[in-house]
Parts: sequence; C-alpha cells; structure tokens
Amino acid sequence: MRSHLRDLLTRAIKKTSQEGALNSTELPPVLLEAPKQREFGDLATNVAMLWAKTAKKPPRMIAETILKNLDDPDGILARKEIAGPGFLNFAFAPKFYYQRLRELAAGKDATLDLGHGAKVQVEFASVNPTGPLHVGHGRVAVIGDVLARLHEATGFEVEREYYVNDAGKQMENLGLSLYARYRELFGEKIDFPEDGYAGDYVRALAAEVKQRDGDKFLNESKEAAVDFFRQFGGDSLLGTIRGQLGEFGIQFDSFFSERALRERSEVVRSMDLLRARGLLYSQDGAQWFKSTEFGDDKDRTVIKSDGELTYFASDIAYHRNKFERRYAKLINVWGADHHGYVPRLKAALQGLGYDPDLLQVVLVQMVQLTRGGEPVRMSKRTGEFVSLEEVLEEVGRDAARFFFLMRKSDSHLDFDLDLAKRQSSENPVFYVQYAHARVASIFEQARRNGMFDGDHHGDQLVGLERLELGEELELIRQMIQFNDVLQESVRELEPHRIVFYLLDLAGEFHRYYNRCRVISEDEGLSRARLLLVENVQKTIRRGLEILGVDAPLKMAARSDP
Repeated sequence: MRSHLRDLLTRAIKKTSQEGALNSTELPPVLLEAPKQREFGDLATNVAMLWAKTAKKPPRMIAETILKNLDDPDGILARKEIAGPGFLNFAFAPKFYYQRLRELAAGKDATLDLGHGAKVQVEFASVNPTGPLHVGHGRVAVIGDVLARLHEATGFEVEREYYVNDAGKQMENLGLSLYARYRELFGEKIDFPEDGYAGDYVRALAAEVKQRDGDKFLNESKEAAVDFFRQFGGDSLLGTIRGQLGEFGIQFDSFFSERALRERSEVVRSMDLLRARGLLYSQDGAQWFKSTEFGDDKDRTVIKSDGELTYFASDIAYHRNKFERRYAKLINVWGADHHGYVPRLKAALQGLGYDPDLLQVVLVQMVQLTRGGEPVRMSKRTGEFVSLEEVLEEVGRDAARFFFLMRKSDSHLDFDLDLAKRQSSENPVFYVQYAHARVASIFEQARRNGMFDGDHHGDQLVGLERLELGEELELIRQMIQFNDVLQESVRELEPHRIVFYLLDLAGEFHRYYNRCRVISEDEGLSRARLLLVENVQKTIRRGLEILGVDAPLKMAARSDP
C-alpha cells in the first residue's frame, strides 16, 4: 500500500515543483502512516506541512496543489481528501485490493529483498557458562533469533554468534565452587566461596567428577584443581546451554571464546592501538580509556592496578574483531542491565576509528513468571530459579517463543504460565495457530465437496469482485501490509511487531469465519472466498515461520475462538 501511494505522491510532488508555483525545489520526504481512526482512510501524509516551511505557503494550499497534480490512471484510490491543517488522507478502492490479492496468490509478494545479500551479524544469548539458562536468558535468546530470522527473510546474509565469556573472575568462582563441592563429597567441611555458585547443578557436576576420577583432585595442588574444575565446569555448562537453546529451536553459526581472544593477544593489541592514539592514560596504577572524549559520562578502566584486564578491555577487542570481519551491520542483543555499557563501547569503537553507528544494541528487559496470578521467584545465585528448560517442558516451545515476543523488548514482560498452556482463544499463540488450522479444515471440506482438487484454484478465472463485504476487504488490506510490517520490524529491530500483526490478522479472520460461510451453494462466491482464506493462511504461516513457531494443520479447541 505504501509503495503504490508513495509512487503516486512522488510524481505529483515533482510535477508541483516543476510548475514553480511554490518557490521551492527542495522536495519533502513522503511519510505515510495509517490514521488513528479508520474512517479517515487507509493512509495519511503530512507532506504538505513539511513542504510549507521552504515553500513559504499555507499547508492547505500546498495540499490542494498536490491533489490537483495527483494522477491515478489505474483508479486505485477511492477517496483523497485534505484534513485539518493540511493532512492528506487516502482510501483505496476495492479494485486495488483485488489486484493485490491476485499478486499474493501468484506469490509476487512472497519475498522482500531489503538486504541484497549484505552481511549482518547477530550476537545474542551470550551468558557466562556458569549455570543453566533461566527465563530471562530465554527472552534474550528468542528476540535475537527472531531478529536473525527477520533479516534472513528480507534478503540479508546472517551469522548468529554466541560470545563465550570463559575468562575472568566469574569463571574462577565457578572453578572454586566446583572444587569446594567436590571436597565436600569426600566428607570435608569446607568454607564455600562467598561469591560462589550454590545451585544444585554445581553439586551434580562435582559428583560427576568424583564418579569418573575418584579422589584424584584431592592430591592435586589447589591451583591445578581449580583450573581443572573451571575448564570442566565451563565446558559442561556451555554444553548444557547449547542443548537448552537447541530445544528452543536456536542454533549458532559460531561460538567465540573470550579466553581464546586473550590468548591470541588481541586484547593487548587493541589496548596498544588506543594507547598509540593517545586515548589511554595511567592513574592510581590503572590504565584508563578516555571515553569522555566521545560522549561517555566518565572515563573507563581497561587495565586494573594489579595488571588484570577488565571485561571492558575484552569487549573492545572482541568488537574490533567483529568490525575487521566486515559486516554491513552488527546487532547485539543484551539484557537491560547493560544499558550504561553501550555508550562506553561505542566510544571505544569510535576511538579505534570505526563507525559506531554500524553497531546496534537491542536491550531486553526482565521476565516475571506468574502462576495462578502469583509471581514465581527465581535467583541464579541461590539456585532457586526456574530454568528455561523447565518452562519449555511446562508450556512447550511454541508458546514460550510467542510469549517472549509479546511485548517490546525494552518493556518488562509478565509470563503467565497457566495462560500459555491453555488450549483456548484466550491463549494468544493458540489463537493465531488455530486460524491457520481452521483454513486447513475449510479446504478439507472443499475437497469433500469436489470444489478443490488440490491444484491451485486461485487463477485469473476466480471472480474476486464477489468479495464485497467490508470484512473481506479488511482481510486483504491487512495481508498486503505484511511486507510493510516486515520492513518496519527490521528497520526498528522490533520483532514484537510480527506478533501484534498476526494477532490482528487472526482476529479479523476468526470474526469473518464466525459471520460468513466460506463454502456455500454459490460456487463463484465460494471460490473467491477460498482464495481469500488460503492467502490468509499463507500469510499467517509466513509470519509464524519467522517467529520460529509451528503452523499446525489440525488443533483441538476446548473454547472456540
């Protein structure tokens, strides 16, 4: 819809400019949005108001001139009018909708090539391998995965990367925790590390080592034993994380090790580059990066006074490595607690001579699980947390993925476990999937009636003009906006837009199904309606595939939508 109307308006604006009546050759951008109230039409633009300043003419006068010069040779507009101070409102004619439905049926809108093969990296779900994933990690993971799917669906070449934080103090604490539990299994009374990991999974890993190696590590030096447990624990837990993500339908193209990054001296070389550019200085025995020179609120430590590298130093080197891999766009999906980290990282990249705008960071807020209206508490440190694995076992992959996407990523999410399991129209994912299955049942009936033999019936012989109801035109209107929603989702990095779109389309379809018989004695009308609902099903399936959610052909409903 937007592209067709934008073409008409662009030609009208150029014609208006060429006439010279507006004293301005600086053409305004054509921004099109759906009016908040449907009675004002399908799309509206403030282009006349944007042009008024340079043209030095009243917006309504400019709007009148644009409309006068707007040619619509194919008759795709049913209404065009000026509203308020100079808005232009447009409504499309049924003829336009029928043309678009034929194009949908022919598969002309099945692909959208925004990326033209440009390489994009999405880094997400990168948690320290110090414990299993909880539901907050799950939300980050599915948002990252769907952002990757969105880019793949729109013509980008995508690489999914997991950054393994397998170096530093947290990994040391994991090694100490495992070593303490291991000694405990031999009857020793131990002082558990103050910052240790107390979850049952630590005891289970320690017991695994005892069963395999006996008391071997009681006879090793503490340093050697802790080093073993750090490596063993990290590898085991990364394997657990990979398995959990695999169950969630998420695979990665690469796992990038922080430890290996340090061992290759990439962190040291990055610090040397910043130092050579005069962007590091010494204070109190530590090394500081001058991030305030690039808009950060204070300078940041990169090397501590004891010579240890900070996580920030590793992140600078890691992102330098990313930039050297020549991606057209870098997307990081992080927890919202990293909010203050973004400006300092972008400052470091700018200090190294890179364009910081190539890096886009999506911040994801926390998830609150509820059951029976009561919060389900979780705490990784004490081991009292609900793991992602438990949630998947309880509600299933489809519901978990869909629910994690039901709010904008930077908004808190309440995840109702009871609702996610409900097989009724109250459950949003069931509501959308049932629309897809409902169309399948309609086609089963059509086959039984001999109306549809399995070959495509939606050719030029179907009389789409029979689709006269407002609900039918509204279904077409919503379907032809899918590519617009895809484009906006990619541009704004907002996968929740696909969920909202599918809920709206499914709702419109269920209302139509409950009011109208798709198959009737009127064969011409039946064929037109079959073509309509078949494309509703295709559009829903296309959206669910991007979300990584199944599109079932059969479902049992206890409460009919």
